Amino acid sequence: MTLNLFYFLSFVAIFASLLVVFSKSPVHSVLYLIVAFFAIGGHYLLLNAEFLFIVHIIVYAGAIMVLFLYVIMLLNLNEESEPHKSNLLKFAAAIAGGLLLLILVASLKGVDQLPAATMQHDVGYVKKLGHVLFTEYLLPFEITSVLLLAAMVGAVMLGKPEKYNKG
Repeated sequence: MTLNLFYFLSFVAIFASLLVVFSKSPVHSVLYLIVAFFAIGGHYLLLNAEFLFIVHIIVYAGAIMVLFLYVIMLLNLNEESEPHKSNLLKFAAAIAGGLLLLILVASLKGVDQLPAATMQHDVGYVKKLGHVLFTEYLLPFEITSVLLLAAMVGAVMLGKPEKYNKG
């Protein structure tokens, strides 16, 4: 059952990714990308990594996709404003993509000879992650929170109008 679900999610992710590349409308491409992100998130659920699934959906399918849609609608892309690329440039891009595919296939040539990893059943649980985060990595966690707080204060100060920043 799990293997069939893995193959289904993989098919959906690859098919949606191809639709992202070959779609004529940029808005449709973004919507297909959301489908691909949800399919990839399903792989995290199959690996019992619920926290990674939730973070993936919130960050990628939520925030990043809203940003993409905002930029696409802000740019108002259409066929008249799109610059036409030369055939030499398209040919060079196809050759570069083919070489990248060749390198990826060559790097995966001996993967079946790698030793199988032992699967721990409680790796992706939020309770286990929280325990490790607040015991072993408490100091880096607190330092990161102070840095993020300083970045938020800096963003607010930079975003204020000039008359409030003087004094």
